[in-house]
Amino acid sequence: MHEWAPEIRVDEPLARRLIGEQFTEVEARSFRLLGEGWDTTVYLVDDRWTFRFPRKAMVIPGFRNEIAHLPTLASLLPLPIPVPTLVGEPSDEFEWPFYGAPYLPGRELAEANLHDHARAMLALPLAEFLRALHGVELDADLPLDPVRRADMPFRVERTRDRMDRLAHEHLWQPPPLVDELLVEAERIPPPKPVNVCHGDLHLRHLLVGDDGRPTAVIDWIDLSRNDPAVDLTLFWSSLATESRGTFLDAYGEVTEHQMLRARVLSLFLCGTLALFGRHEGLPALEREAVAGLERTCG
Repeated sequence: MHEWAPEIRVDEPLARRLIGEQFTEVEARSFRLLGEGWDTTVYLVDDRWTFRFPRKAMVIPGFRNEIAHLPTLASLLPLPIPVPTLVGEPSDEFEWPFYGAPYLPGRELAEANLHDHARAMLALPLAEFLRALHGVELDADLPLDPVRRADMPFRVERTRDRMDRLAHEHLWQPPPLVDELLVEAERIPPPKPVNVCHGDLHLRHLLVGDDGRPTAVIDWIDLSRNDPAVDLTLFWSSLATESRGTFLDAYGEVTEHQMLRARVLSLFLCGTLALFGRHEGLPALEREAVAGLERTCG
């Protein structure tokens, strides 16, 4: 069984029943599967609401953090994020909470298939968003690095495993630079997890318009306090190389250790998404993830 396999998958009939029983104001005239990942199954309802249903017990604390803190956080950030509005309670038929948020338009980077000029348009708004997020003062008892993103000895071991699997499945052959980066990263001391962070800001969680400009940042289950480096993976995986200076000018100072942490995380997350795309039959995601690995090494 793959690590992303769900413990419970809410199919459309179950989703309709759960929504209908708790939210009579939702007509549910249209109903479409919007996406599935490790943590949630998401439906678009009436072209107005996105309903998110957890897939695993381990994500429930993070899911409750989304419900508790995203409404406040949304008012403090320059890009839209989900705002849990219709909060479903656990029931006999589904033992976990779920919620509906107003629909946020945009496409995943893999589906947008941006050319280099459009991709360069990501840099400034992404930097401004992350600068605002990492400067937020949020009165919330958030977890500290809950999935050990900033723990480099742990993360390097996981990244080596991803690189081995990529090579074994003939998805991507890591160049010698990868091992050099991982050896160097193992020596980095642990950071202090102070800043409010998204925690899992990879290429599936930034939505963009046709012109390449970001339209929303989604999936906040790993909302936490951490080293800001954990949110800088898109700097490596998704920005056009020539626009990285624009990002840094707008974002502010980033230390060498933070740059390296972000680069290792980019390798890990792109490697994971490439494998996920291959096994789940998502060729566009597979291509974008492999391209992200190439950019990270560029």
